[in-house]
Amino acid sequence: MGSRQFLMPKTAMPGISAVVADSDRAFPRHMHDQFGIGLVERGAQKSLSGRGMVEAKAGHVITVNPGEVHDGIPLGEGGRAWRMLYLDVDIVRDTIADISEKDHGTFEFSYPVDIRPLADRFRALFSAVTATDRPGETLHCDETLLMLLAGAMETVATPRETAAPGSIRRAKSSIDDDPARSFRLTDLAREAGMSQFRFLRCFARATGLTPHSYLLQCRLHLARRALAKGASPADVAFSAGFSDQSHLNRLFVRQFGVTPAAYRVASGR
Repeated sequence: MGSRQFLMPKTAMPGISAVVADSDRAFPRHMHDQFGIGLVERGAQKSLSGRGMVEAKAGHVITVNPGEVHDGIPLGEGGRAWRMLYLDVDIVRDTIADISEKDHGTFEFSYPVDIRPLADRFRALFSAVTATDRPGETLHCDETLLMLLAGAMETVATPRETAAPGSIRRAKSSIDDDPARSFRLTDLAREAGMSQFRFLRCFARATGLTPHSYLLQCRLHLARRALAKGASPADVAFSAGFSDQSHLNRLFVRQFGVTPAAYRVASGR
C-alpha cells in the first residue's frame, strides 16, 4: 500500500487553511473555491492546469485559482511531499486591492508551476500562519501574506480565455446557486436550449467537468464551508445534498485528503 499522509495544522488566520502531505496518490480532476499556493518539498508530479499540462519538482511553487479544474499525478517512485495554503477569495482580493491601491483587486495566479523565487516567501507565510502558539504574531501573518502576493503579481502572464457560451453559463449558475438540490440532465439541457448529449459535451468542454462531477464539486465546497463554521459532518451531509454521511466522507477524503471531522477540527477557531 502506498503512502497517504495528510495533516491539516490549525492556522492563526481565519480564511486560510493549511495542508501538509506526503503521498503517492493520484488525484482525479477537481477544483477548489479558494486560491491555492504551495511548495513541492520532495519528488515530482504532473498535473492538468488552466494552462495545460505542467510538471512540478522539489523546490517549485505550485498554484491554483478558484474554479480551475486540475488533477495531480506523482512522477517516479515514492510519491511526493508538499505543503499548501488555501486562501479565501475575499482575503486575496482585499490584499491585491491594497497592493495595487485600488478599491477592488482582481487577480489570478499566472503560473501553475512557478520557478520564480517565491519559495522563501511561501515558507515565511506558512510558518507564520501555522504558528498558533504565538497568537500575538498576527502582524507577521499580515506582512508575509502581503509579500507573497506582491511577489506573485510581479509578472503577469496573458490572461486565459475563460468565457463559456451564455447557455452553459446559465446552467452552471443554476448549479452554483443551489448545489444541494436535485438536478436532472434533461432540465439543465432544456435550460441551455440543447439536446442532452450536446449539452453534456458543451458543458464538459467549457468547464473541464461533466455536469454531475461539477455538481459534486459544488457540494464539496458547500460542505467545506459549513464544516469550517463548526457544523457536524452528519448535518453537513444532509444540508449539502449528499446521500448520506459515508458518501460525504468518501468524496471529501478523495479531494482533501482528510475526513470531514478532521477538517472541522483543523478549522476550529
